[in-house]
Amino acid sequence: MQRKAYVPGVALLVALVAGCSSGSGTDGTATDSKAGVPKAAAAPPGRYRTLPEPCRAVNKGVLKDMLPGAAELPDEQRTKAYAGAAELTYDTDRRVGCRWKDEAPDGVRRLYVDFERVVSYDPAVSDDDRAKNVYGKKESAAKLPTPKDGGKDATRPGGGAGAAGGGTGKPGTPSAKPSANSSAGLHVQTRAASPTPPASSAPPAGAPGGAPEGLQPRILSGLGDAAYLDDVLTASGSAVQRRTVTVVFRTSNVIVTVEYAEQPTATNASAPDSQELQEKTQALAAKLAELFGE
Repeated sequence: MQRKAYVPGVALLVALVAGCSSGSGTDGTATDSKAGVPKAAAAPPGRYRTLPEPCRAVNKGVLKDMLPGAAELPDEQRTKAYAGAAELTYDTDRRVGCRWKDEAPDGVRRLYVDFERVVSYDPAVSDDDRAKNVYGKKESAAKLPTPKDGGKDATRPGGGAGAAGGGTGKPGTPSAKPSANSSAGLHVQTRAASPTPPASSAPPAGAPGGAPEGLQPRILSGLGDAAYLDDVLTASGSAVQRRTVTVVFRTSNVIVTVEYAEQPTATNASAPDSQELQEKTQALAAKLAELFGE
Protein backbone atom coordinates (compact mmCIF):
# COMPACT_ATOMS: atom_id res chain seq x y z
CA MET A 1 0.00 0.00 0.00
CA GLN A 2 1.52 3.33 -1.05
CA ARG A 3 1.83 6.00 1.62
CA LYS A 4 0.66 9.54 0.85
CA ALA A 5 3.29 12.19 1.39
CA TYR A 6 2.61 14.65 4.22
CA VAL A 7 4.45 17.96 4.58
CA PRO A 8 4.16 19.35 8.14
CA GLY A 9 3.27 23.03 8.51
CA VAL A 10 2.15 23.62 4.91
CA ALA A 11 -1.42 24.40 5.90
CA LEU A 12 -0.22 26.78 8.62
CA LEU A 13 2.16 28.54 6.23
CA VAL A 14 -0.59 29.09 3.66
CA ALA A 15 -2.85 30.55 6.32
CA LEU A 16 -0.15 32.94 7.52
CA VAL A 17 0.62 34.14 4.01
CA ALA A 18 -3.05 34.77 3.31
CA GLY A 19 -3.48 36.66 6.57
CA CYS A 20 -0.46 38.92 6.07
CA SER A 21 -1.20 39.89 2.50
CA SER A 22 -4.40 41.83 3.22
CA GLY A 23 -2.71 44.72 5.09
CA SER A 24 0.58 45.13 3.27
CA GLY A 25 1.68 47.11 0.26
CA THR A 26 3.42 45.91 -2.87
CA ASP A 27 6.80 46.44 -1.23
CA GLY A 28 5.86 44.43 1.84
CA THR A 29 5.51 47.42 4.15
CA ALA A 30 2.43 48.21 6.18
CA THR A 31 -0.02 50.70 4.74
CA ASP A 32 -2.95 52.73 5.99
CA SER A 33 -5.46 50.59 4.06
CA LYS A 34 -8.40 49.26 6.01
CA ALA A 35 -7.36 45.65 6.47
CA GLY A 36 -9.89 43.01 5.54
CA VAL A 37 -12.23 45.45 3.81
CA PRO A 38 -13.02 44.84 0.12
CA LYS A 39 -11.64 47.65 -2.06
CA ALA A 40 -15.05 48.32 -3.55
CA ALA A 41 -16.55 48.91 -0.09
CA ALA A 42 -13.75 50.99 1.47
CA ALA A 43 -13.75 54.79 1.31
CA PRO A 44 -10.99 56.23 -0.88
CA PRO A 45 -7.59 56.94 0.73
CA GLY A 46 -6.19 60.44 1.04
CA ARG A 47 -3.98 62.05 -1.56
CA TYR A 48 -0.86 62.08 0.62
CA ARG A 49 0.90 59.01 2.01
CA THR A 50 4.02 60.73 3.37
CA LEU A 51 5.05 64.13 4.74
CA PRO A 52 7.93 66.44 3.83
CA GLU A 53 10.70 67.16 6.32
CA PRO A 54 9.47 70.35 8.06
CA CYS A 55 12.85 71.83 9.03
CA ARG A 56 13.82 71.78 5.35
CA ALA A 57 10.43 72.93 4.09
CA VAL A 58 11.13 76.60 4.87
CA ASN A 59 13.77 78.07 2.58
CA LYS A 60 16.61 80.21 3.87
CA GLY A 61 15.32 83.40 2.27
CA VAL A 62 12.06 83.14 4.22
CA LEU A 63 13.92 82.35 7.44
CA LYS A 64 16.14 85.42 7.01
CA ASP A 65 13.03 87.58 6.75
CA MET A 66 11.19 86.01 9.67
CA LEU A 67 14.23 85.58 11.94
CA PRO A 68 16.21 88.82 11.42
CA GLY A 69 18.35 88.46 14.53
CA ALA A 70 20.06 85.32 13.21
CA ALA A 71 21.87 87.35 10.55
CA GLU A 72 24.03 88.95 13.26
CA LEU A 73 25.17 85.65 14.77
CA PRO A 74 28.54 83.96 14.13
CA ASP A 75 28.47 81.51 11.24
CA GLU A 76 28.09 78.36 13.33
CA GLN A 77 25.31 79.78 15.50
CA ARG A 78 23.54 81.28 12.49
CA THR A 79 23.57 77.93 10.70
CA LYS A 80 22.11 76.27 13.79
CA ALA A 81 19.42 78.94 14.13
CA TYR A 82 18.29 78.49 10.52
CA ALA A 83 18.35 74.68 10.84
CA GLY A 84 15.57 74.70 13.42
CA ALA A 85 14.76 72.00 15.96
CA ALA A 86 12.61 69.06 14.88
CA GLU A 87 9.72 68.04 17.12
CA LEU A 88 9.97 64.60 18.70
CA THR A 89 7.78 62.19 16.77
CA TYR A 90 7.38 58.44 16.57
CA ASP A 91 5.81 58.32 13.13
CA THR A 92 7.20 60.78 10.58
CA ASP A 93 4.55 59.72 8.05
CA ARG A 94 1.75 60.86 10.34
CA ARG A 95 2.94 64.06 12.05
CA VAL A 96 6.09 66.18 12.01
CA GLY A 97 7.03 69.67 13.17
CA CYS A 98 9.91 72.09 13.47
CA ARG A 99 10.62 75.12 15.69
CA TRP A 100 12.86 78.13 15.27
CA LYS A 101 13.78 80.80 17.85
CA ASP A 102 15.32 84.16 17.05
CA GLU A 103 16.67 86.59 19.64
CA ALA A 104 17.29 90.09 18.30
CA PRO A 105 17.98 93.38 20.14
CA ASP A 106 14.39 94.51 19.59
CA GLY A 107 12.68 91.29 20.60
CA VAL A 108 12.26 87.52 20.42
CA ARG A 109 10.58 85.79 17.48
CA ARG A 110 9.42 82.20 17.31
CA LEU A 111 8.34 80.20 14.27
CA TYR A 112 6.63 76.83 14.28
CA VAL A 113 5.59 74.64 11.34
CA ASP A 114 3.49 71.48 11.78
CA PHE A 115 2.36 68.89 9.22
CA GLU A 116 -0.33 66.39 10.20
CA ARG A 117 -1.42 63.61 7.84
CA VAL A 118 -4.87 62.39 8.81
CA VAL A 119 -5.81 58.75 8.26
CA SER A 120 -9.24 57.24 8.75
CA TYR A 121 -9.41 53.66 9.93
CA ASP A 122 -13.17 53.57 9.51
CA PRO A 123 -13.87 51.79 6.20
CA ALA A 124 -16.91 53.98 5.63
CA VAL A 125 -15.05 57.29 6.15
CA SER A 126 -12.44 58.61 3.72
CA ASP A 127 -9.17 60.15 4.86
CA ASP A 128 -10.30 63.50 3.40
CA ASP A 129 -13.56 63.44 5.36
CA ARG A 130 -11.71 62.57 8.53
CA ALA A 131 -9.27 65.46 7.86
CA LYS A 132 -12.24 67.83 7.35
CA ASN A 133 -13.49 66.86 10.78
CA VAL A 134 -10.09 67.40 12.43
CA TYR A 135 -9.66 70.76 10.70
CA GLY A 136 -13.19 71.81 11.65
CA LYS A 137 -12.45 71.22 15.33
CA LYS A 138 -9.33 73.39 15.09
CA GLU A 139 -11.28 76.17 13.43
CA SER A 140 -14.04 75.98 16.03
CA ALA A 141 -11.49 76.06 18.86
CA ALA A 142 -10.04 79.29 17.44
CA LYS A 143 -13.41 81.02 18.07
CA LEU A 144 -13.13 83.29 15.06
CA PRO A 145 -15.38 86.36 15.14
CA THR A 146 -18.34 86.33 12.80
CA PRO A 147 -17.82 88.59 9.73
CA LYS A 148 -20.16 91.59 9.70
CA ASP A 149 -21.57 90.60 6.31
CA GLY A 150 -22.38 87.13 7.62
CA GLY A 151 -20.18 85.44 5.00
CA LYS A 152 -16.60 84.27 4.77
CA ASP A 153 -13.91 86.93 4.98
CA ALA A 154 -11.87 86.27 1.85
CA THR A 155 -9.71 89.35 2.21
CA ARG A 156 -6.00 89.65 2.76
CA PRO A 157 -4.32 92.23 5.02
CA GLY A 158 -5.29 95.68 3.81
CA GLY A 159 -8.44 94.43 2.09
CA GLY A 160 -6.96 92.74 -1.02
CA ALA A 161 -9.25 90.03 -2.32
CA GLY A 162 -8.04 86.47 -2.09
CA ALA A 163 -8.14 84.06 -5.01
CA ALA A 164 -11.41 82.24 -5.42
CA GLY A 165 -11.70 78.50 -5.02
CA GLY A 166 -8.91 76.06 -4.11
CA GLY A 167 -5.22 76.33 -4.80
CA THR A 168 -2.46 78.53 -3.48
CA GLY A 169 -3.31 82.09 -2.56
CA LYS A 170 -0.69 84.82 -2.26
CA PRO A 171 -1.12 87.51 0.36
CA GLY A 172 -2.22 90.72 -1.32
CA THR A 173 -0.46 94.05 -1.12
CA PRO A 174 -2.26 96.30 1.35
CA SER A 175 -3.69 99.53 0.03
CA ALA A 176 -3.13 101.38 3.26
CA LYS A 177 -1.24 100.47 6.40
CA PRO A 178 -3.48 100.46 9.48
CA SER A 179 -2.58 102.77 12.33
CA ALA A 180 -0.33 101.37 15.04
CA ASN A 181 -1.88 99.00 17.55
CA SER A 182 -2.59 100.28 21.02
CA SER A 183 -0.30 99.01 23.75
CA ALA A 184 -2.36 100.42 26.62
CA GLY A 185 -3.48 97.85 29.15
CA LEU A 186 -2.80 94.11 29.32
CA HIS A 187 -5.40 91.94 27.66
CA VAL A 188 -4.86 88.21 27.72
CA GLN A 189 -6.18 86.31 24.70
CA THR A 190 -7.34 89.53 23.02
CA ARG A 191 -8.90 88.86 19.65
CA ALA A 192 -11.17 91.04 17.55
CA ALA A 193 -10.75 94.69 18.48
CA SER A 194 -12.97 97.69 17.95
CA PRO A 195 -12.24 99.79 14.85
CA THR A 196 -8.86 101.52 15.13
CA PRO A 197 -9.27 105.13 16.26
CA PRO A 198 -8.14 107.95 13.95
CA ALA A 199 -4.40 108.57 13.94
CA SER A 200 -4.94 112.04 15.42
CA SER A 201 -6.58 110.69 18.57
CA ALA A 202 -4.82 108.72 21.27
CA PRO A 203 -6.31 105.33 22.15
CA PRO A 204 -8.31 105.35 25.37
CA ALA A 205 -6.80 103.83 28.48
CA GLY A 206 -7.32 100.10 28.61
CA ALA A 207 -8.13 99.88 24.88
CA PRO A 208 -7.75 96.36 23.42
CA GLY A 209 -4.41 95.64 21.77
CA GLY A 210 -5.79 93.03 19.37
CA ALA A 211 -5.78 93.10 15.59
CA PRO A 212 -7.25 96.31 14.10
CA GLU A 213 -10.26 96.51 11.81
CA GLY A 214 -9.71 94.45 8.64
CA LEU A 215 -7.05 92.26 10.27
CA GLN A 216 -9.10 90.36 12.81
CA PRO A 217 -8.98 86.54 12.96
CA ARG A 218 -10.88 85.24 9.94
CA ILE A 219 -11.51 82.56 7.33
CA LEU A 220 -9.07 82.70 4.40
CA SER A 221 -9.83 81.73 0.82
CA GLY A 222 -7.43 80.64 -1.91
CA LEU A 223 -5.27 78.57 0.44
CA GLY A 224 -5.65 74.81 0.24
CA ASP A 225 -9.14 73.36 0.60
CA ALA A 226 -9.93 75.39 3.71
CA ALA A 227 -7.96 77.86 5.82
CA TYR A 228 -8.21 80.37 8.66
CA LEU A 229 -6.01 82.95 10.38
CA ASP A 230 -5.87 83.66 14.10
CA ASP A 231 -4.23 86.68 15.75
CA VAL A 232 -3.85 86.66 19.53
CA LEU A 233 -2.21 89.19 21.84
CA THR A 234 -1.15 87.91 25.26
CA ALA A 235 0.54 89.42 28.29
CA SER A 236 4.00 88.05 28.99
CA GLY A 237 5.74 89.05 32.19
CA SER A 238 4.83 92.31 33.92
CA ALA A 239 4.20 94.55 30.92
CA VAL A 240 5.46 92.94 27.69
CA GLN A 241 2.90 91.93 25.08
CA ARG A 242 3.42 89.02 22.70
CA ARG A 243 1.51 88.65 19.46
CA THR A 244 1.01 85.22 17.90
CA VAL A 245 -0.35 84.83 14.38
CA THR A 246 -1.43 81.36 13.29
CA VAL A 247 -2.48 80.17 9.84
CA VAL A 248 -4.00 76.70 9.54
CA PHE A 249 -5.00 75.15 6.23
CA ARG A 250 -6.10 71.75 4.96
CA THR A 251 -5.13 70.19 1.66
CA SER A 252 -6.77 66.80 1.11
CA ASN A 253 -5.82 64.69 4.15
CA VAL A 254 -2.97 66.92 5.40
CA ILE A 255 -3.39 69.80 7.85
CA VAL A 256 -0.64 72.44 7.94
CA THR A 257 -0.12 74.86 10.83
CA VAL A 258 2.17 77.90 10.69
CA GLU A 259 2.62 79.84 13.93
CA TYR A 260 4.67 83.05 14.13
CA ALA A 261 5.12 84.98 17.37
CA GLU A 262 6.93 88.17 18.30
CA GLN A 263 7.64 89.56 21.76
CA PRO A 264 9.39 92.94 22.19
CA THR A 265 12.38 93.22 24.50
CA ALA A 266 11.51 96.60 26.00
CA THR A 267 8.74 96.56 28.58
CA ASN A 268 7.32 99.86 27.27
CA ALA A 269 7.36 98.79 23.62
CA SER A 270 4.20 98.85 21.51
CA ALA A 271 2.45 95.60 20.75
CA PRO A 272 3.91 93.83 17.69
CA ASP A 273 2.28 94.94 14.42
CA SER A 274 -0.55 92.69 13.25
CA GLN A 275 -0.18 93.48 9.57
CA GLU A 276 3.52 92.63 9.38
CA LEU A 277 3.18 89.35 11.21
CA GLN A 278 0.08 88.33 9.27
CA GLU A 279 1.67 89.06 5.90
CA LYS A 280 4.78 87.02 6.71
CA THR A 281 2.79 84.13 8.14
CA GLN A 282 0.43 83.99 5.15
CA ALA A 283 3.34 84.21 2.71
CA LEU A 284 5.00 81.19 4.33
CA ALA A 285 1.72 79.27 4.38
CA ALA A 286 1.30 79.93 0.65
CA LYS A 287 4.80 78.55 -0.04
CA LEU A 288 4.04 75.43 1.97
CA ALA A 289 0.81 74.95 0.02
CA GLU A 290 2.92 74.97 -3.15
CA LEU A 291 5.08 72.29 -1.56
CA PHE A 292 2.01 70.07 -1.35
CA GLY A 293 1.19 70.72 -4.99
CA GLU A 294 -1.68 73.14 -4.45
